Amino acid sequence: MTSETPGWDAIDAALAQRYPGVEPRHLGTIIKWALGGPDPLDGISFYPRLDPVPHWHAVTYGMSELYDKRSDNPDESGWGFEFTFRIRRDPAETEPPIWAANFLQNLARYVFQTGNWFEPNHHMDLNGPIALDRETLIRAVVFTEDPELGAIDTPNGAVQFLQVVGITADEYAATQAWSVDDFLKLLARRIPLLVTDLDRASLTDDPAVAETVDEGRRLDGSSTATLALAEFGWRPDGDLVRLVIGAHVAPRVAETLVGRLPFGRTLRLDGPESSVEFASDSFYIATEEGFENHLRIGLTGEALDGLLQVLVPTAGVRAAAGAEPIVVEIVRSEIRDAEGNVVRTIG
Repeated sequence: MTSETPGWDAIDAALAQRYPGVEPRHLGTIIKWALGGPDPLDGISFYPRLDPVPHWHAVTYGMSELYDKRSDNPDESGWGFEFTFRIRRDPAETEPPIWAANFLQNLARYVFQTGNWFEPNHHMDLNGPIALDRETLIRAVVFTEDPELGAIDTPNGAVQFLQVVGITADEYAATQAWSVDDFLKLLARRIPLLVTDLDRASLTDDPAVAETVDEGRRLDGSSTATLALAEFGWRPDGDLVRLVIGAHVAPRVAETLVGRLPFGRTLRLDGPESSVEFASDSFYIATEEGFENHLRIGLTGEALDGLLQVLVPTAGVRAAAGAEPIVVEIVRSEIRDAEGNVVRTIG
């Protein structure tokens, strides 16, 4: 008899191997996305764990094709992955954290609405605490293959279990200035199974970790080739070019430029309507025919230093010394909660 849920069954089979005889707490969606509901995930299963530290192991159903095959790609099921998320828990806790389910639905909603998917070593600045009702330093996430579930083949194509890992703002800055992959390896040596703990301090507070990050940045530079920024764009300004950057992201842009250009690597900044690619070169500013919204800028060492001096989290318009045709406008950043309320202003 042919199953009507072959993708779902394949996920269940993989979890049954990892958790034989364990009945998870499953949170299902009442109105499916395909029927006009607000939640893309059809369900999320939470498995209670005591080892190696007490935590919930959450696994989603809905990023892959759970039912019939609809995509044109025979090799991958749906988006090609399902989210997993490991959240530290009190051993006596019997109810899964609802905030985590809401967060996973928000991640899924982002993918479905924008068409931008996630892969290992991708990252996202959350612009605020990961759980709005908790005091926590976890304000960003990175993605990696789940260390226990890996990837599986299903009748609808391959599915990778993509673990969401919560990190602090300082740790996120380290991944941008150095390497997501290398920092995750550093994290994994100190946090078993990369469990997200809302109560932990930043790992970069440890002098040994900070020294490792600084050394890696000096020796290896940054592996971040592109920054997708909601608060970025450029426009002609008479004979000048004006770069408009949010105060919240300006220091991150500066850090990543330092980790890219001196190592002979480019850095691309993608805004909602325009983009700029920086390279270490003789100074130039150019656009390409047919790509008028994409700007290419070559920076000498002097021009890079001048640009770094004005990439500060303070609102204002400043010229970049050594790159005089460029002016940088830093605009105030408004950090909003899930309801759209402004909770913090930067700049």
